[in-house]
Amino acid sequence: MVEANPVALALFRWDAARLKNLITSVPGLRVGHAHDERLGSGVTALIFEAPAIASIAVHGGAPGLRDAALLEPGMTVERVDALVLSGGSVYGLDSMGGVAAFLCESGRGYAVRDIKVPIVPGAILFDLLNGGDKSFGREPVYWHLGYRAAASAAVEFALGSAGAGFGATIADLKGGLGSACDATSSGFRVGVLVAVNALGRATIGEGPHFWAAPYEQNGEFGGLGWPAPWPADALDFRIKGDAAENTTIAIVATDAALAKPEAKRVAIMAHDGMARALRPSHACFDGDTIFSAATGTAKKLPSIGDRIEIGMAAADCLARAIARAVYEAEPLPFPGALPSWRGKFEGR
Repeated sequence: MVEANPVALALFRWDAARLKNLITSVPGLRVGHAHDERLGSGVTALIFEAPAIASIAVHGGAPGLRDAALLEPGMTVERVDALVLSGGSVYGLDSMGGVAAFLCESGRGYAVRDIKVPIVPGAILFDLLNGGDKSFGREPVYWHLGYRAAASAAVEFALGSAGAGFGATIADLKGGLGSACDATSSGFRVGVLVAVNALGRATIGEGPHFWAAPYEQNGEFGGLGWPAPWPADALDFRIKGDAAENTTIAIVATDAALAKPEAKRVAIMAHDGMARALRPSHACFDGDTIFSAATGTAKKLPSIGDRIEIGMAAADCLARAIARAVYEAEPLPFPGALPSWRGKFEGR
């Protein structure tokens, strides 16, 4: 049994509160956003202060990815300089180039003889039908959004309709950008960043209660708990539509030192949080993808039990972050736009 460290946990809870319950409670991480209001889309970049071990787990049937293959165990390059979440579907893949350009200017990258190549994997979500003006012309703006997102990276950052979550939607509400953090019983830090553009719902039936309610901490998405009585329509089938216009993409990070296969397992375990917070998830028209990263800045090495608990905490944090993304979102300023959670339910 892993013995809890109450002093370490108390210090972490204070630090997490100061950092507003964000993935950047894991030391060595910064997050930046950029968006285009007319376009109705945006980019979020997570920058590592030092290259981090990273891997990936793709459980959706319609992913859009850049440099994902190198994150598999057995591939030569083990560490990444940044991870990117972007709107824009295939056009959003340009955003990783903008982040790489910023890092190149900063002298970052994988050394190949006398040059450095920034390693910047990323994932995109589909927000092309949300009402924004998608007449890109010859040059879509995502490269520039990626550069701006990287340049603005900081310890504190906005949630809801921000960055990659700016144009995101779910089946019946505005989606968004969410984050959450926690610590394991041994004091390892775990954080999550997610852009929620899901095929299904984050709430139960037609009411305001979140599927992620059992995992909520400190009223972070309204403190409503479970509905009582349980609504008759709770398990009804409700999706955005029969088209590939969905994806929930996330990054989980820890300060533990993990090998690449261990980081892969954390990403796999973290997908449980997606299934807890969204109904349905991992469908053929979802591109559900989770990146995992390990900075190795903790002062001790994790045991097998610690690694299992890190994966469990990552799943719990992801469920919470998904609910926070929807809870914090604001509606898009376009005709026919879906309502935000607050616009629909607050004051009822």
